[in-house]
Amino acid sequence: MHDDQPDDLPEDRHEEHHEDRPEGRAGDRSEDRAAEGVEDRTPDRPGRPAGPEPTGEAAYLELLVRGAAAEEYELPLRRARAAGAAPEHVAALERARLSALRVRNEIEGRRRRETELTALFETANDLAGLRDLDSVLQAIVHRARSLLGTDVAYLSLNDTAAGDTYMRVTAGSVSARFQRVRLGMGEGLGGLVAQTALPYVTESYFEDARFQHTRPIDSAVHDEGLVAILGVPLVLGRDVIGVLFAADRRARVFEREQISLLSSLATHAAIAIDTANLLQETRSALAELGAANEIIRNHSAAIERASEVHDRLTEVVLRGGGVREVASALSEVLSGDVRVVQQPDRPLEEAVSRSREDGHAVRHGDFWVAAVAAGGEPLGALVLGGHPDLDPIDQRTLERAAMVTSLLLLSRRSAVEAEQRVRGELLDDLLDAPDRDPRLMRERAARLGADLDAPYTLLTARIDRPTGAEDAADRQRLWSAASHLAAVGHGLASARDGGTVLLLPAEEVSASATARRVAKELGAAVNAPVTVGSSAPVDAPAAGRRALAAAHAEARRCLETLRVLGRRGEAAAPADFGFLGLLLADTRDVEGFVRRTIGPVLDYDARRGTELERTLRAYFASGMSPVRTKDELHVHVNTVAQRVERIGRLLGGDWQCPERALEIQLALRLRRLSTCEGSMAARPAGSAPTSGD
Repeated sequence: MHDDQPDDLPEDRHEEHHEDRPEGRAGDRSEDRAAEGVEDRTPDRPGRPAGPEPTGEAAYLELLVRGAAAEEYELPLRRARAAGAAPEHVAALERARLSALRVRNEIEGRRRRETELTALFETANDLAGLRDLDSVLQAIVHRARSLLGTDVAYLSLNDTAAGDTYMRVTAGSVSARFQRVRLGMGEGLGGLVAQTALPYVTESYFEDARFQHTRPIDSAVHDEGLVAILGVPLVLGRDVIGVLFAADRRARVFEREQISLLSSLATHAAIAIDTANLLQETRSALAELGAANEIIRNHSAAIERASEVHDRLTEVVLRGGGVREVASALSEVLSGDVRVVQQPDRPLEEAVSRSREDGHAVRHGDFWVAAVAAGGEPLGALVLGGHPDLDPIDQRTLERAAMVTSLLLLSRRSAVEAEQRVRGELLDDLLDAPDRDPRLMRERAARLGADLDAPYTLLTARIDRPTGAEDAADRQRLWSAASHLAAVGHGLASARDGGTVLLLPAEEVSASATARRVAKELGAAVNAPVTVGSSAPVDAPAAGRRALAAAHAEARRCLETLRVLGRRGEAAAPADFGFLGLLLADTRDVEGFVRRTIGPVLDYDARRGTELERTLRAYFASGMSPVRTKDELHVHVNTVAQRVERIGRLLGGDWQCPERALEIQLALRLRRLSTCEGSMAARPAGSAPTSGD
């Protein structure tokens, strides 16, 4: 229904719309004026032949030929009376006038019938090329309004679900309420037509008691200003599907021919609706057939994909492939992105649990998740993305791939556990049985990809949760993660002392760097803070296995020191503790500590013959005061400032902070007390310090 008319029209809208009424009754109004004796002032029609006016019966033939208006047929009779014609002649003219008017009415009727037939033919043509039902119904309503010369025409359709009728198309309507009105069966003229399947007409709607008047209907009709209404049913078989109306805003009598014409247009409208319904049913049937065909085609394709996946997975297993090959084969066949997730995150964990409980793949957002498990033990999940609408056969294919993945993971885990045990046993033998044959140890390590003649760093690691709670599962995860790290890094790992011991190649720049890397990787693997203590690098563990045992003790002391200091989850080597490292290390490497702390200053003095070390001693002895230092050294204060600046460039900008300053002073004290002071940084003979330094 079209609500294209405004609601706020002026009160005199009915009079305004009388001007665009079709002019199908102009001749009737002229005839009325002639009957009332109104003087005819109608000019001669253009094209009338020049010359004297025809007289007698010929005058009426001339009027018929010209198609003159009805009032012109009085002119010959008036002229005869004015000329004093005989009564017989006047009576003959009267008979001729009446005959001419009958002929004229017949001609007008034929013309009107021709117009009506033309409209019906045009409507039939619209039906033949039906593309848009609304456009066809709109054309029918407009033609009804035009041919019947009414102010308004409209069409309502039955709503079987609601048990009433509603307005579908209007022409000439100005009321939005009228365009939205709904009629109950039997209510108003339209409801009566829909209920009885018979045409009904009223000259004055509000004065007609044949209809059931209701407030909503009467208000809508009053708002539109309708008075005379004609309604004819739209019939399909024995069913009434709607009503076609023609209405005027003033009292009017609808003729039988007009009722017949509106009924013909209603028949065309019913045919149009029936045709549209049939077309819609045909389209729906074709769509259903297409959907069924698509389902069959997809089903066949899914079966083919399932067969292909079965073949591909069998091939992967037989040639010793892994879970990545399974995921790759599944991605290619299912045209999606398949990932193997062994440790699901929290959003995915719920979907994995549901899949494990149901034993089937489940949908999680735009993903499909199939749990990978063995004997109730969760091993991870297969996650399929890029394929939100998964066919049931493809779901079973995903589930079958999850089973294959679980078998591969179990097989790989068994192999890894066996290798981990072998690596752990070798490291235990290196630490606990130093008297074993070194050659045999080298052969065992070579089979595991380790070279015991290269430098290695020994590390000890433990999980340190903030709550202090640590269970067997934590230790198992730590050992598994450490074993994986050792296998990847060509090292060894063993579970000892409530934690894990690793022997890794000394590839980083320092043991501290190795310890920090291991702590970070193990912490990420077990999802908990891991504290790591490291020893200094050990050269050739196969040859110096007693040194390896000492390195183990050193790494354990570093680990325990970190825990005592409250630095849980961190990593350190003896060098990271400064002078405290002297207490932790078995070797008591005093020279190494001195070199690490003030080595750049000693080397500079040795190369340049300067006295930066002496300046350092005096600077600290003078409370780090340049003025008192220059008195102690007997040099200018600018010389002290230059030497202090040079020391800062050699030792770093933080060398005067309390912690560094303490270590530097301790290194200076140890150097003075050391018996090897002369060999560590002796100044070349004969060289003298320069004033610039």
